[in-house]
Amino acid sequence: MRYLASAPSPNTGQLLAGDPLWLVIVKTLAIFVFLVVMTLFMIWFERRVVARMQHRPGPNRVGPAGLLQSLADGLKLAFKEDIRPVLADKWVFFLAPVISAVPAFLAFSVMPFGGEVNIFGYDTALQLADLPVGVLVVLACSSIGVYGIVLSGWSSGSPYPLLGALRSAAQVISYEIAMGLSIVGVILLSHSLSTAEIVNSQQGPWYVLTLFPSFVIYVISMVGETNRAPFDLAEAESELVGGFHTEYSSLKFALFFLAEYINMVTVSAFATTLFLGGWHAPLPFNLIGDGYFDTGWWGLLWFVGKMMVLLFTFVWLRGTLPRMRYDQFMRIGWKVLVPVSLVWIVLVVCVRAFPHANDWGAAGMIMLIGIMIVAVLVVVALIPERKQAADPDRVMVTGGGYPLPPLDLKVPKAPKRRQAVAKPAAPQEPAAVAASSTPKEASDGDS
Repeated sequence: MRYLASAPSPNTGQLLAGDPLWLVIVKTLAIFVFLVVMTLFMIWFERRVVARMQHRPGPNRVGPAGLLQSLADGLKLAFKEDIRPVLADKWVFFLAPVISAVPAFLAFSVMPFGGEVNIFGYDTALQLADLPVGVLVVLACSSIGVYGIVLSGWSSGSPYPLLGALRSAAQVISYEIAMGLSIVGVILLSHSLSTAEIVNSQQGPWYVLTLFPSFVIYVISMVGETNRAPFDLAEAESELVGGFHTEYSSLKFALFFLAEYINMVTVSAFATTLFLGGWHAPLPFNLIGDGYFDTGWWGLLWFVGKMMVLLFTFVWLRGTLPRMRYDQFMRIGWKVLVPVSLVWIVLVVCVRAFPHANDWGAAGMIMLIGIMIVAVLVVVALIPERKQAADPDRVMVTGGGYPLPPLDLKVPKAPKRRQAVAKPAAPQEPAAVAASSTPKEASDGDS
């Protein structure tokens, strides 16, 4: 066994390499319980915060302050009838929510919750695994979750889930590109893909200060990646009924719900690791007592606190911003975030290479290229879009193909209608009256 000693502390990889099997199982169960509890808490937290913004109480009946409302809803959802459409593919319909939920749990295996601690006499780190490519593991898990979205919409056998799945897949893939480009600057400064090494490299200034454009791009991308408001167009009830999980119910729908909130926690924890110093204490706590608040179990407190600030941002955006149009949303991802990320990466490389360049001519050429790229993007952004000349004879058509009247249409006044005068009924002759009453009297006589 490895006990706490006065020798220099090893790195995270060496600490985790000697963990016994039971300690690995304990960490795995702790991460699983943490994510499930965070899901239940975030549902309650979101409903309470949005209710506060809308001047209403929110959940306040089940448990103290309504804290058990999410648990009650989960139990009620588990006992709902599990309905499968007749045209659905049985096995794919069943596996799709599993494919969405499992990668959300796996992404947390490389998140560093804290530094070196002592658990039952063993020196270890508050992290399940420290891989040399931990950043790529998180991105890969988020990419695999797209398969669950696509397969759920395809296997439902209905057009609305299929349209919602296509929309979600396009949205997630588009903003995942911008998210990956925003991380390149962190990798260039930390010289590592390991999440633990990235946190250790932020013992000085955090990357949110030195790489603020990357942080802004990541925050926008993580909202679009998780299909949250104002980018929740894939699940817009007014357009697609409910999105890719329209035909799901009971526990299968609960898995999609669980995956969505776990993804929120994952991207918030990832942003904390990359830009907010990870588990390191913020100012001025890292200067008190020779860094006492920056060691041991204190790191878990700082990590969860920073993560909750980002999770509150999710709820804040949902309660304040309206939903965007889908074309505007995709235009932001492809025409704003991706080009800005590429330009910023070039500038970061130039800044990193300029002090170490032996050839000043080569370094100056790199800087000149970066300035030219920025200038071109600025000019392109300032050029207004070409507007087509309005054709007065053209009939305006909406997106659904329905014609619209011209805006300057003047409806003529309706002509005055003549009021019809009722004519008096002509008096009937006595013979006609007698003839009309004869059959009835005859029938009465026969009866």
